[in-house]
Amino acid sequence: MSGTTDPVCTEPRATARTGVCGEPPTAARGGPVSHTLARVARMHRIAMGRRLRELGLYPGQELMMMRLWDCGPVRQSELIQSLGLDPSTVTKMLQRLEQCGHVRRRPDPADRRAVLVEVTDEGLALRAGVEGAWEGLEELSLGGLAPADRAELARLLGLVAENLYEEAGEEGDCPPLPKSC
Repeated sequence: MSGTTDPVCTEPRATARTGVCGEPPTAARGGPVSHTLARVARMHRIAMGRRLRELGLYPGQELMMMRLWDCGPVRQSELIQSLGLDPSTVTKMLQRLEQCGHVRRRPDPADRRAVLVEVTDEGLALRAGVEGAWEGLEELSLGGLAPADRAELARLLGLVAENLYEEAGEEGDCPPLPKSC
């Protein structure tokens, strides 16, 4: 398939394996690393989405489950804050997870106005599958890289994240863990 013309691109594909244009769009040519990071992030999300679908989850739900597995029952307001997401997004995610039997919500006995979110036994059973999905995608993503190269990539990406921190502002902050953790 190499050498065929992609209907969206005017240039031949780089390879059939990647399925992406060989050259970045002309507007992105001044930022080839940024363009590559955007492509990698998109492909990672798609690949993780496929793995999560096998578990009956949508992308992002596994991050919420990870917080709940680590913290135990937590107030919904603290969960929203710790995920750094819009409250309506978290509420919709919780509704879906609750409908599937993975979490339950109940009034907080210490403050009946607050809602506690907790993992059910069905939700606990997802943990091994989620861990396997993350481990498997890590291996797939870093295939062919020696341990030293993997460590260097993690270090370099950490520097990139630090460089972007100021531009991202408070949206880039690592969300705090809920007080109950």
